[in-house]
Amino acid sequence: MSETELMNLAREYDGLVDEAQAALRAEFARRGLEPPLIEEDEAPIAGDDPGLVTVARYRDMPEAIVARAVLEEAGIECLLRDENTVRTDWLLSNLIGGMRLQVAATDEVKARELLSQPVPQEFATDSGDFVQPVCPKCGSTDVIANDPDRKVLAASMLINIPLPHRRPNEAEWRCLQCDAVWVDDEEFEGQDQPLR
Repeated sequence: MSETELMNLAREYDGLVDEAQAALRAEFARRGLEPPLIEEDEAPIAGDDPGLVTVARYRDMPEAIVARAVLEEAGIECLLRDENTVRTDWLLSNLIGGMRLQVAATDEVKARELLSQPVPQEFATDSGDFVQPVCPKCGSTDVIANDPDRKVLAASMLINIPLPHRRPNEAEWRCLQCDAVWVDDEEFEGQDQPLR
């Protein structure tokens, strides 16, 4: 098959028998092709329970698990379809259109409403209260822990060999919106100290 024919076949992945899905995955891997991103269809997919409705799609596991937990905490039964496939081989996530979070049709409106709520600024955890860091420069909550050696750690995990790295002494954060870096220093009563 040509690459175009393979891409067209990949868009119908869920409708293929298990053997054909395995052969398609192997061929994509052999050719080093990136699977196409499958856009969400409103039409039901073969094998879907007609009583279930897809309320969200997720490429990445952490985001999908948090969304499922939000619905379960609210008492909404849900199913994270294709979770095991993505757990087994994350690269297949794009090929199959990501994981589909599904609920009963009667819970669709409530589920969509819950999933559209903003992340709370503070919540309780097993190890104490968590307060969402906020960028002191632009006010965004789209921040990550700034570990300058995270690429070294990722490479270490990839090659399965421990590589030396330094651990930051303080809680240093980086804003993904304005690229500001700051230290969340408890000595100053929670006031963030900008670094740059």
